[in-house]
Amino acid sequence: MKKRQLMAALMAGAMVCSSLTACGSKPAQSQESQGGGSGQAEDAKSDQAADSGSETKSDGGSGSSDEKQVLSVTTWDNESSPQFQAVIDAYEEKNPNVEIKIIDTSADEYNNSLGISLSAAQPDPDVIWVKDMGSMLQMADKEQLLPIDDYIAKDNFDMSIYKGAAEQLMYNGKAYALPYRNDWYVLYYNKDLFDAAGVEYPTNDMTWEEYYELAAKMTSGEGSSKVYGSHNHTWQALVTNWAVQDGKNTVVEKDYGFMKSWYEECLALQDNGYIQDYSTLKTANIHYSSVFKNQQCAMMPMGTWFIATMMQSQEEGETDFNWGIATIPHSKDTEAGYTVGALTPIAISAFTDQADLAWDFVKYASSEEAAEILAKQGVFTGIPSEAAFKTIASAERFPEGDSNVEALNYTHYSFDRPLDPQIEEIRTVLDEVHEMIMIHSYSVDEGIAELTERVAEIKGWN
Repeated sequence: MKKRQLMAALMAGAMVCSSLTACGSKPAQSQESQGGGSGQAEDAKSDQAADSGSETKSDGGSGSSDEKQVLSVTTWDNESSPQFQAVIDAYEEKNPNVEIKIIDTSADEYNNSLGISLSAAQPDPDVIWVKDMGSMLQMADKEQLLPIDDYIAKDNFDMSIYKGAAEQLMYNGKAYALPYRNDWYVLYYNKDLFDAAGVEYPTNDMTWEEYYELAAKMTSGEGSSKVYGSHNHTWQALVTNWAVQDGKNTVVEKDYGFMKSWYEECLALQDNGYIQDYSTLKTANIHYSSVFKNQQCAMMPMGTWFIATMMQSQEEGETDFNWGIATIPHSKDTEAGYTVGALTPIAISAFTDQADLAWDFVKYASSEEAAEILAKQGVFTGIPSEAAFKTIASAERFPEGDSNVEALNYTHYSFDRPLDPQIEEIRTVLDEVHEMIMIHSYSVDEGIAELTERVAEIKGWN
């Protein structure tokens, strides 16, 4: 019964995501200012769609030649997560005449590195895993992504398997990507640390106020042996997400006063020593996964993608402690089950010289077969498949206990960033102001005022 409830929640979440599409659509005048559509990039590739096959299994587009073809794909933090490699390996096994060249970058540098690469208009990379949908809009506006509508039509590709998520990725009436995975935020915790402290585990119906109290209670020790009650990575999302969790606001607003209390609470956690301070994390470039894996914190809000990371870590013997997940905490005036998340799309570069092969890989990476492969790694995909969910919940390294399965239920799913064509520019402002607040160079009020002013300038609201 609980699995059926979660499956329903997953499917509902995908449909909620779909309902937000119109909110992020681009105004007509903006389309005109960008030249309308994909222009030359689309014209240069349009005739390639005619050759695409309709089968998931491919000959790699190599024709009669025995020479291996090389397809380049972009990833981030590939070594620390199985979310890409498992599908890459499976595709190469099915297509022995294709070699996948991985262009990997750290998560924090991924968008900048990819932007530089695409600005050179080189044939590599062929396939792009899009880290966030805001950057997808920017790449589409710059004609750096290949529209895949012709391929979808030629193959009579079934978009219904994504339960509305694929339609959400359409921009200016064109399809630029397929949904690869779907993630939302949950709360990770170290069971061994809670057991040692004699403190009950986080529940699936916990308010943020209860979370703050628990973080204080679970902080112990000093110096290098200190265990922090919780952990916030350096992303502004680890503050702003909770401010938009109830769905009443987004990170694109005319007034950012709604974020004030969230920054005040985060600073209180930091200043009281219940989480590591921002400056230390930033200066030392400390990755959140190492903090949790090294048992330096008792709790950590993070996306569902980290489930796969922890399962892999235990499989490889890197960690051996007991851990679990709980539903992300909620405000006192909001019921349990509200969370924040995002889709991870997969797209084709407009500059690829192997569009057919790239499409074949994109199609496979977003298929039900790939979803089952990823599920074995604990990865939630863009296909809300009951079979894939059963695989995840029954995986050997998935935390034991019904509460961990129940923790994945959600009743409301808000995007961490709306589909706004200027979201990347706004995100830069959010990041800059976030840092200034967290290092106490700005007061919270000063930061809120600057956010409001600078975003208004970007949006032309002044």
